[in-house]
Amino acid sequence: MKHSRTKRLVQLLALPLVLALVFVAIGGAPTATAAHEQMPGHGMICTTSPDSTFVLTTMEGAISTPDGNMVYMWGFSEGGHPFQHPSPVLCVNEGDTVTIVVNNTLDHDVSIVFPGQENVLANGQPSQPVFDGGGDMISLAPMAAANGGSVTYSFVATHPGTYLYESGTEQMIQVNMGLFGALVVRPAAHPDWAYNEVVDDGTNIWTTQFRTDAEFVMLLSEIDPMLHAAVEQGLPYNMDNYRPRYWMINGRSFPDTVAPNGADWLPSQPYSSLVHIFPFNDDPGAGEAYNPYPALIRYLSVGTENFPHHPHGNHGRIIARDGNVLIGSGGEDMSYEKFTVVVGPGETHDELFAWTDVEHWDPVTNPIPVTIPQLQNLTFGTFYSGSPYLGSTDQLPVGSQALNACGEYYHISHNHALQQITAWGVVLSGHITFTRIDPPLPNNCPVQ
Repeated sequence: MKHSRTKRLVQLLALPLVLALVFVAIGGAPTATAAHEQMPGHGMICTTSPDSTFVLTTMEGAISTPDGNMVYMWGFSEGGHPFQHPSPVLCVNEGDTVTIVVNNTLDHDVSIVFPGQENVLANGQPSQPVFDGGGDMISLAPMAAANGGSVTYSFVATHPGTYLYESGTEQMIQVNMGLFGALVVRPAAHPDWAYNEVVDDGTNIWTTQFRTDAEFVMLLSEIDPMLHAAVEQGLPYNMDNYRPRYWMINGRSFPDTVAPNGADWLPSQPYSSLVHIFPFNDDPGAGEAYNPYPALIRYLSVGTENFPHHPHGNHGRIIARDGNVLIGSGGEDMSYEKFTVVVGPGETHDELFAWTDVEHWDPVTNPIPVTIPQLQNLTFGTFYSGSPYLGSTDQLPVGSQALNACGEYYHISHNHALQQITAWGVVLSGHITFTRIDPPLPNNCPVQ
Protein backbone atom coordinates (compact mmCIF):
# COMPACT_ATOMS: atom_id res chain seq x y z
CA MET A 1 0.00 0.00 0.00
CA LYS A 2 1.05 3.55 -0.67
CA HIS A 3 1.38 5.68 2.42
CA SER A 4 2.66 9.07 1.21
CA ARG A 5 3.48 8.80 4.89
CA THR A 6 -0.29 8.71 5.39
CA LYS A 7 -1.65 7.97 1.91
CA ARG A 8 -2.34 4.43 0.76
CA LEU A 9 -1.58 2.51 -2.39
CA VAL A 10 -5.15 1.56 -3.06
CA GLN A 11 -7.97 4.04 -3.13
CA LEU A 12 -10.27 2.10 -5.39
CA LEU A 13 -13.34 3.86 -6.68
CA ALA A 14 -16.83 2.46 -7.02
CA LEU A 15 -20.39 3.63 -7.50
CA PRO A 16 -22.02 3.85 -4.08
CA LEU A 17 -25.62 3.53 -5.34
CA VAL A 18 -27.09 0.05 -5.37
CA LEU A 19 -30.87 -0.03 -5.72
CA ALA A 20 -31.81 -3.69 -5.85
CA LEU A 21 -30.10 -7.05 -5.60
CA VAL A 22 -31.49 -10.43 -4.75
CA PHE A 23 -29.68 -13.14 -2.76
CA VAL A 24 -27.13 -12.76 0.02
CA ALA A 25 -26.36 -13.96 3.53
CA ILE A 26 -25.19 -11.96 6.51
CA GLY A 27 -21.68 -12.40 7.88
CA GLY A 28 -19.53 -10.34 10.16
CA ALA A 29 -17.17 -11.59 12.84
CA PRO A 30 -13.43 -11.73 13.53
CA THR A 31 -11.45 -14.22 11.49
CA ALA A 32 -11.03 -17.64 13.09
CA THR A 33 -7.64 -19.31 13.37
CA ALA A 34 -8.60 -22.97 12.92
CA ALA A 35 -11.08 -24.67 10.65
CA HIS A 36 -12.86 -26.58 13.39
CA GLU A 37 -13.43 -23.77 15.85
CA GLN A 38 -16.69 -21.84 15.76
CA MET A 39 -16.58 -20.22 12.35
CA PRO A 40 -17.12 -16.50 11.80
CA GLY A 41 -19.82 -15.63 9.30
CA HIS A 42 -17.43 -14.44 6.62
CA GLY A 43 -13.78 -14.41 5.64
CA MET A 44 -11.07 -16.98 5.01
CA ILE A 45 -10.95 -19.84 7.51
CA CYS A 46 -7.40 -20.96 8.23
CA THR A 47 -6.43 -24.43 9.41
CA THR A 48 -3.27 -23.95 11.45
CA SER A 49 -0.84 -26.07 13.42
CA PRO A 50 1.70 -24.93 16.07
CA ASP A 51 4.50 -26.87 14.33
CA SER A 52 3.06 -26.62 10.77
CA THR A 53 2.36 -30.36 10.73
CA PHE A 54 -0.92 -31.46 9.20
CA VAL A 55 -2.51 -34.89 8.85
CA LEU A 56 -4.76 -35.05 5.79
CA THR A 57 -7.01 -38.06 5.38
CA THR A 58 -8.72 -38.84 2.09
CA MET A 59 -12.48 -39.08 2.52
CA GLU A 60 -15.56 -39.91 0.46
CA GLY A 61 -18.63 -37.71 0.71
CA ALA A 62 -21.25 -35.78 -1.20
CA ILE A 63 -22.14 -32.15 -1.79
CA SER A 64 -25.43 -30.50 -2.67
CA THR A 65 -26.03 -28.29 -5.70
CA PRO A 66 -28.60 -25.52 -6.14
CA ASP A 67 -30.61 -27.57 -8.67
CA GLY A 68 -31.34 -30.17 -5.98
CA ASN A 69 -28.70 -32.68 -7.04
CA MET A 70 -26.14 -34.49 -4.87
CA VAL A 71 -22.66 -35.18 -6.26
CA TYR A 72 -20.30 -37.89 -5.01
CA MET A 73 -16.92 -36.38 -4.07
CA TRP A 74 -13.51 -37.04 -2.58
CA GLY A 75 -11.56 -34.71 -0.35
CA PHE A 76 -8.69 -34.24 2.08
CA SER A 77 -9.89 -33.76 5.66
CA GLU A 78 -7.82 -32.62 8.62
CA GLY A 79 -6.99 -35.55 10.90
CA GLY A 80 -10.09 -37.66 11.38
CA HIS A 81 -12.60 -34.90 10.76
CA PRO A 82 -15.53 -35.62 8.44
CA PHE A 83 -15.43 -35.08 4.69
CA GLN A 84 -15.42 -31.47 3.55
CA HIS A 85 -15.24 -29.72 0.18
CA PRO A 86 -12.96 -28.08 -0.67
CA SER A 87 -10.12 -29.39 1.46
CA PRO A 88 -8.89 -27.19 4.35
CA VAL A 89 -7.09 -23.89 3.76
CA LEU A 90 -3.67 -24.57 5.27
CA CYS A 91 -2.00 -21.45 6.72
CA VAL A 92 1.70 -21.39 7.62
CA ASN A 93 4.42 -18.79 8.11
CA GLU A 94 7.39 -18.00 5.94
CA GLY A 95 10.36 -20.11 7.02
CA ASP A 96 8.25 -22.89 8.55
CA THR A 97 9.12 -26.48 7.83
CA VAL A 98 5.76 -27.78 6.68
CA THR A 99 4.97 -31.46 7.14
CA ILE A 100 1.89 -33.02 5.58
CA VAL A 101 1.03 -36.65 6.30
CA VAL A 102 -1.44 -38.16 3.82
CA ASN A 103 -3.45 -41.16 5.01
CA ASN A 104 -5.33 -42.74 2.13
CA THR A 105 -8.65 -44.51 2.69
CA LEU A 106 -9.69 -44.53 -0.98
CA ASP A 107 -9.38 -47.49 -3.35
CA HIS A 108 -7.13 -45.41 -5.62
CA ASP A 109 -3.48 -44.49 -5.08
CA VAL A 110 -3.22 -40.78 -4.14
CA SER A 111 -0.45 -38.20 -3.96
CA ILE A 112 -0.07 -34.43 -3.42
CA VAL A 113 1.97 -31.89 -5.37
CA PHE A 114 2.69 -28.38 -4.12
CA PRO A 115 3.10 -25.95 -7.05
CA GLY A 116 5.43 -23.08 -6.13
CA GLN A 117 7.19 -24.93 -3.29
CA GLU A 118 10.85 -25.88 -3.62
CA ASN A 119 12.75 -29.00 -2.56
CA VAL A 120 9.67 -30.98 -1.56
CA LEU A 121 10.49 -34.30 0.13
CA ALA A 122 8.37 -37.45 0.18
CA ASN A 123 9.22 -39.83 3.02
CA GLY A 124 12.51 -37.99 3.38
CA GLN A 125 13.54 -38.27 -0.27
CA PRO A 126 13.12 -35.74 -3.09
CA SER A 127 9.55 -35.89 -4.37
CA GLN A 128 9.78 -37.01 -7.99
CA PRO A 129 7.47 -38.48 -10.65
CA VAL A 130 6.68 -42.18 -10.45
CA PHE A 131 6.88 -44.48 -13.49
CA ASP A 132 5.51 -47.95 -14.07
CA GLY A 133 7.51 -50.92 -15.32
CA GLY A 134 6.92 -49.87 -18.92
CA GLY A 135 8.37 -46.43 -18.39
CA ASP A 136 5.03 -44.60 -18.38
CA MET A 137 4.58 -41.89 -15.75
CA ILE A 138 1.75 -42.76 -13.38
CA SER A 139 2.09 -39.98 -10.82
CA LEU A 140 3.80 -36.61 -10.40
CA ALA A 141 4.77 -37.51 -6.81
CA PRO A 142 5.22 -40.60 -4.62
CA MET A 143 1.84 -42.04 -3.68
CA ALA A 144 -0.05 -43.20 -0.62
CA ALA A 145 -1.23 -46.65 -1.69
CA ALA A 146 -4.92 -47.40 -1.95
CA ASN A 147 -6.85 -48.69 1.08
CA GLY A 148 -4.58 -47.64 3.90
CA GLY A 149 -1.32 -46.33 2.47
CA SER A 150 0.47 -43.29 3.83
CA VAL A 151 3.11 -40.83 2.64
CA THR A 152 4.74 -37.86 4.40
CA TYR A 153 5.64 -34.73 2.45
CA SER A 154 7.75 -31.88 3.79
CA PHE A 155 9.19 -28.59 2.55
CA VAL A 156 10.33 -25.23 3.84
CA ALA A 157 7.83 -22.45 3.05
CA THR A 158 10.42 -20.04 1.71
CA HIS A 159 8.16 -17.57 -0.12
CA PRO A 160 4.99 -15.83 1.12
CA GLY A 161 1.99 -16.11 -1.15
CA THR A 162 -1.12 -17.99 -2.22
CA TYR A 163 -0.65 -21.51 -3.54
CA LEU A 164 -2.55 -24.67 -4.40
CA TYR A 165 -2.03 -28.19 -3.15
CA GLU A 166 -3.62 -30.94 -5.22
CA SER A 167 -3.42 -34.56 -6.23
CA GLY A 168 -0.54 -35.43 -8.52
CA THR A 169 -2.05 -38.78 -9.53
CA GLU A 170 -4.74 -39.21 -12.20
CA GLN A 171 -5.01 -35.44 -12.04
CA MET A 172 -7.89 -34.96 -14.50
CA ILE A 173 -9.97 -37.32 -12.38
CA GLN A 174 -8.74 -36.83 -8.83
CA VAL A 175 -8.63 -33.02 -8.86
CA ASN A 176 -12.14 -32.88 -10.34
CA MET A 177 -13.23 -35.33 -7.64
CA GLY A 178 -12.12 -32.79 -5.01
CA LEU A 179 -8.55 -33.61 -3.99
CA PHE A 180 -7.33 -30.01 -3.79
CA GLY A 181 -7.06 -27.09 -1.41
CA ALA A 182 -5.39 -23.72 -0.79
CA LEU A 183 -2.05 -23.14 0.93
CA VAL A 184 -1.32 -19.66 2.35
CA VAL A 185 2.20 -18.66 3.38
CA ARG A 186 2.30 -15.48 5.47
CA PRO A 187 5.33 -13.18 5.78
CA ALA A 188 7.19 -14.06 8.96
CA ALA A 189 7.54 -10.49 10.25
CA HIS A 190 4.28 -9.03 8.92
CA PRO A 191 1.23 -11.31 9.22
CA ASP A 192 -0.96 -8.33 8.23
CA TRP A 193 0.92 -7.98 4.93
CA ALA A 194 0.48 -10.26 1.94
CA TYR A 195 4.17 -9.99 1.03
CA ASN A 196 7.36 -8.59 2.56
CA GLU A 197 8.30 -6.10 -0.13
CA VAL A 198 8.49 -2.39 0.71
CA VAL A 199 9.17 0.42 -1.74
CA ASP A 200 10.33 3.75 -0.28
CA ASP A 201 11.20 6.45 -2.78
CA GLY A 202 11.65 9.12 -0.10
CA THR A 203 8.12 10.41 -0.53
CA ASN A 204 5.92 7.33 -0.71
CA ILE A 205 6.03 3.99 1.03
CA TRP A 206 4.44 1.01 -0.72
CA THR A 207 3.50 -2.18 1.09
CA THR A 208 0.86 -4.90 0.80
CA GLN A 209 -0.72 -4.32 4.20
CA PHE A 210 -4.39 -5.33 4.40
CA ARG A 211 -7.20 -5.31 6.94
CA THR A 212 -6.79 -8.61 8.78
CA ASP A 213 -10.52 -9.13 9.35
CA ALA A 214 -11.13 -8.71 5.62
CA GLU A 215 -9.18 -11.59 4.07
CA PHE A 216 -11.03 -13.76 1.57
CA VAL A 217 -10.35 -16.76 -0.64
CA MET A 218 -12.01 -17.47 -4.00
CA LEU A 219 -11.13 -21.06 -4.92
CA LEU A 220 -12.67 -21.61 -8.36
CA SER A 221 -13.49 -25.11 -9.55
CA GLU A 222 -15.75 -27.12 -11.84
CA ILE A 223 -17.50 -30.50 -11.76
CA ASP A 224 -18.47 -33.00 -14.44
CA PRO A 225 -21.15 -35.04 -12.61
CA MET A 226 -20.94 -37.88 -15.12
CA LEU A 227 -17.29 -38.40 -14.22
CA HIS A 228 -18.26 -38.50 -10.54
CA ALA A 229 -21.06 -41.01 -11.18
CA ALA A 230 -18.63 -43.27 -13.03
CA VAL A 231 -16.05 -43.11 -10.23
CA GLU A 232 -18.72 -43.84 -7.61
CA GLN A 233 -19.81 -46.95 -9.52
CA GLY A 234 -16.26 -48.11 -10.29
CA LEU A 235 -16.75 -47.65 -14.02
CA PRO A 236 -14.26 -46.27 -16.56
CA TYR A 237 -14.77 -42.76 -17.87
CA ASN A 238 -13.63 -41.50 -21.27
CA MET A 239 -12.09 -38.07 -20.68
CA ASP A 240 -12.91 -37.20 -24.30
CA ASN A 241 -16.47 -36.85 -23.02
CA TYR A 242 -15.50 -34.51 -20.17
CA ARG A 243 -18.01 -31.66 -19.82
CA PRO A 244 -18.36 -29.54 -16.67
CA ARG A 245 -21.95 -28.91 -15.57
CA TYR A 246 -21.34 -27.21 -12.21
CA TRP A 247 -19.03 -24.31 -11.35
CA MET A 248 -18.11 -23.67 -7.73
CA ILE A 249 -16.55 -20.96 -5.58
CA ASN A 250 -15.12 -22.46 -2.39
CA GLY A 251 -17.04 -25.65 -3.12
CA ARG A 252 -20.46 -23.98 -3.50
CA SER A 253 -22.59 -22.66 -6.34
CA PHE A 254 -24.76 -19.55 -6.03
CA PRO A 255 -26.87 -18.85 -4.00
CA ASP A 256 -25.09 -21.13 -1.52
CA THR A 257 -21.88 -19.15 -2.15
CA VAL A 258 -23.15 -16.28 -0.02
CA ALA A 259 -24.44 -18.35 2.88
CA PRO A 260 -22.30 -17.92 6.02
CA ASN A 261 -19.26 -19.99 6.80
CA GLY A 262 -20.35 -23.18 8.49
CA ALA A 263 -23.99 -22.93 7.36
CA ASP A 264 -25.75 -25.89 8.96
CA TRP A 265 -27.65 -26.76 5.76
CA LEU A 266 -24.32 -27.22 3.95
CA PRO A 267 -22.58 -29.56 6.40
CA SER A 268 -19.86 -30.67 3.98
CA GLN A 269 -19.33 -27.28 2.28
CA PRO A 270 -18.10 -24.98 5.06
CA TYR A 271 -16.67 -21.99 3.18
CA SER A 272 -18.57 -18.86 2.15
CA SER A 273 -17.33 -16.55 -0.60
CA LEU A 274 -19.23 -13.40 0.43
CA VAL A 275 -16.81 -10.45 0.58
CA HIS A 276 -17.86 -8.34 3.58
CA ILE A 277 -16.12 -4.96 3.95
CA PHE A 278 -16.45 -1.35 5.17
CA PRO A 279 -15.83 1.78 3.08
CA PHE A 280 -12.18 2.71 2.66
CA ASN A 281 -11.29 5.81 4.70
CA ASP A 282 -7.68 6.93 5.29
CA ASP A 283 -8.54 10.07 7.29
CA PRO A 284 -7.08 9.57 10.79
CA GLY A 285 -9.64 12.04 12.09
CA ALA A 286 -12.58 9.87 11.02
CA GLY A 287 -12.88 8.15 14.39
CA GLU A 288 -14.37 4.67 14.22
CA ALA A 289 -14.89 5.11 10.48
CA TYR A 290 -11.11 5.20 9.97
CA ASN A 291 -10.43 2.22 7.70
CA PRO A 292 -7.12 2.80 5.89
CA TYR A 293 -6.40 -0.71 4.65
CA PRO A 294 -8.02 -2.67 1.82
CA ALA A 295 -9.29 -6.22 1.86
CA LEU A 296 -7.15 -9.04 0.49
CA ILE A 297 -8.76 -11.48 -1.94
CA ARG A 298 -6.86 -14.63 -2.85
CA TYR A 299 -8.00 -16.13 -6.18
CA LEU A 300 -7.12 -19.72 -7.11
CA SER A 301 -8.32 -22.04 -9.88
CA VAL A 302 -8.30 -25.81 -10.36
CA GLY A 303 -10.52 -25.58 -13.45
CA THR A 304 -9.68 -26.52 -17.02
CA GLU A 305 -10.48 -23.13 -18.60
CA ASN A 306 -9.86 -19.47 -17.88
CA PHE A 307 -12.32 -18.08 -15.35
CA PRO A 308 -12.92 -14.31 -15.87
CA HIS A 309 -14.17 -13.20 -12.47
CA HIS A 310 -15.22 -9.62 -11.84
CA PRO A 311 -16.97 -7.67 -9.09
CA HIS A 312 -19.41 -5.02 -10.28
CA GLY A 313 -18.55 -1.42 -9.52
CA ASN A 314 -14.99 -2.03 -8.35
CA HIS A 315 -11.47 -2.30 -9.63
CA GLY A 316 -9.01 -4.32 -7.61
CA ARG A 317 -5.22 -4.10 -7.64
CA ILE A 318 -3.38 -7.30 -8.54
CA ILE A 319 -0.28 -7.46 -6.35
CA ALA A 320 0.93 -10.99 -7.08
CA ARG A 321 0.52 -13.92 -9.47
CA ASP A 322 1.36 -17.50 -8.53
CA GLY A 323 3.07 -16.30 -5.37
CA ASN A 324 5.28 -13.83 -7.26
CA VAL A 325 4.84 -10.35 -5.84
CA LEU A 326 4.51 -7.49 -8.33
CA ILE A 327 5.74 -4.81 -5.93
CA GLY A 328 9.54 -4.86 -5.99
CA SER A 329 11.97 -3.75 -3.29
CA GLY A 330 14.08 -2.03 -5.94
CA GLY A 331 11.61 0.84 -6.21
CA GLU A 332 9.48 -0.44 -9.07
CA ASP A 333 5.76 -1.13 -8.84
CA MET A 334 4.38 -3.65 -11.34
CA SER A 335 1.01 -4.10 -9.67
CA TYR A 336 -1.99 -3.14 -11.76
CA GLU A 337 -5.71 -2.46 -11.52
CA LYS A 338 -8.15 -4.94 -13.03
CA PHE A 339 -11.91 -4.93 -13.30
CA THR A 340 -11.99 -8.57 -14.43
CA VAL A 341 -9.51 -10.99 -12.86
CA VAL A 342 -8.84 -13.79 -15.36
CA VAL A 343 -7.65 -16.82 -13.40
CA GLY A 344 -6.23 -19.58 -15.58
CA PRO A 345 -5.97 -23.30 -14.75
CA GLY A 346 -3.64 -23.78 -11.80
CA GLU A 347 -3.08 -20.06 -11.32
CA THR A 348 -3.36 -17.89 -8.23
CA HIS A 349 -3.81 -14.11 -8.06
CA ASP A 350 -3.66 -11.86 -4.99
CA GLU A 351 -5.74 -8.69 -5.08
CA LEU A 352 -6.07 -5.70 -2.78
CA PHE A 353 -9.69 -4.61 -2.89
CA ALA A 354 -11.48 -1.61 -1.40
CA TRP A 355 -14.67 0.38 -1.81
CA THR A 356 -14.66 4.17 -1.48
CA ASP A 357 -17.74 6.31 -0.92
CA VAL A 358 -16.71 8.78 -3.61
CA GLU A 359 -19.75 11.05 -3.72
CA HIS A 360 -20.67 10.92 -0.01
CA TRP A 361 -24.37 11.03 -0.84
CA ASP A 362 -26.61 11.82 2.09
CA PRO A 363 -30.41 12.25 2.06
CA VAL A 364 -30.17 15.60 3.91
CA THR A 365 -26.81 17.25 3.28
CA ASN A 366 -25.87 15.79 -0.12
CA PRO A 367 -28.86 14.22 -1.88
CA ILE A 368 -28.49 12.32 -5.14
CA PRO A 369 -28.95 14.93 -7.91
CA VAL A 370 -31.66 12.99 -9.73
CA THR A 371 -35.32 12.42 -9.00
CA ILE A 372 -35.87 8.91 -7.68
CA PRO A 373 -38.92 7.33 -9.42
CA GLN A 374 -42.07 6.75 -7.45
CA LEU A 375 -42.50 3.39 -5.73
CA GLN A 376 -44.83 1.97 -8.37
CA ASN A 377 -42.11 2.49 -10.99
CA LEU A 378 -39.38 0.65 -9.08
CA THR A 379 -38.51 -3.02 -8.70
CA PHE A 380 -37.26 -3.97 -5.25
CA GLY A 381 -34.72 -6.68 -4.60
CA THR A 382 -34.83 -8.79 -1.47
CA PHE A 383 -31.92 -6.94 0.11
CA TYR A 384 -32.82 -3.38 -0.85
CA SER A 385 -33.19 -1.18 2.23
CA GLY A 386 -35.81 1.14 0.75
CA SER A 387 -33.18 3.87 0.43
CA PRO A 388 -30.37 4.44 -2.11
CA TYR A 389 -28.18 5.92 0.66
CA LEU A 390 -25.58 3.85 2.48
CA GLY A 391 -26.68 3.28 6.07
CA SER A 392 -30.26 4.45 5.49
CA THR A 393 -33.50 2.53 5.46
CA ASP A 394 -36.81 3.77 4.13
CA GLN A 395 -40.41 2.81 3.46
CA LEU A 396 -41.11 -0.11 1.12
CA PRO A 397 -44.40 -0.92 -0.62
CA VAL A 398 -46.98 -2.79 1.44
CA GLY A 399 -46.29 -6.51 1.24
CA SER A 400 -42.60 -6.16 0.41
CA GLN A 401 -40.21 -8.34 2.37
CA ALA A 402 -36.76 -6.85 2.79
CA LEU A 403 -33.84 -8.64 4.41
CA ASN A 404 -31.47 -5.69 4.35
CA ALA A 405 -29.97 -5.48 7.82
CA CYS A 406 -28.82 -1.87 8.22
CA GLY A 407 -28.81 -0.01 4.91
CA GLU A 408 -25.78 -1.86 3.55
CA TYR A 409 -24.98 -2.16 -0.16
CA TYR A 410 -24.55 -5.32 -2.21
CA HIS A 411 -22.57 -5.62 -5.44
CA ILE A 412 -22.79 -8.78 -7.52
CA SER A 413 -19.48 -10.49 -8.37
CA HIS A 414 -19.48 -13.21 -11.00
CA ASN A 415 -17.81 -15.12 -13.81
CA HIS A 416 -18.15 -13.29 -17.12
CA ALA A 417 -18.21 -16.53 -19.11
CA LEU A 418 -21.96 -16.71 -18.74
CA GLN A 419 -22.29 -20.45 -19.29
CA GLN A 420 -20.34 -20.81 -16.04
CA ILE A 421 -23.02 -19.06 -13.98
CA THR A 422 -25.36 -22.01 -14.39
CA ALA A 423 -25.87 -25.35 -12.63
CA TRP A 424 -26.56 -27.98 -15.29
CA GLY A 425 -28.51 -25.33 -17.20
CA VAL A 426 -30.13 -23.62 -14.20
CA VAL A 427 -29.28 -19.93 -14.60
CA LEU A 428 -28.14 -17.62 -11.80
CA SER A 429 -25.98 -20.28 -10.25
CA GLY A 430 -22.35 -21.32 -10.59
CA HIS A 431 -19.61 -18.69 -10.22
CA ILE A 432 -21.64 -15.92 -8.58
CA THR A 433 -21.16 -14.25 -5.23
CA PHE A 434 -21.59 -10.77 -3.74
CA THR A 435 -19.66 -7.98 -2.07
CA ARG A 436 -21.39 -6.57 0.99
CA ILE A 437 -20.43 -3.02 2.00
CA ASP A 438 -21.54 -2.08 5.51
CA PRO A 439 -22.03 1.53 6.62
CA PRO A 440 -18.97 3.07 8.31
CA LEU A 441 -18.58 2.45 12.02
CA PRO A 442 -20.32 3.17 14.26
CA ASN A 443 -23.40 1.66 12.68
CA ASN A 444 -26.54 -0.19 13.73
CA CYS A 445 -25.73 -3.42 11.89
CA PRO A 446 -26.39 -6.60 13.89
CA VAL A 447 -23.30 -8.12 15.43
CA GLN A 448 -22.67 -11.50 13.79
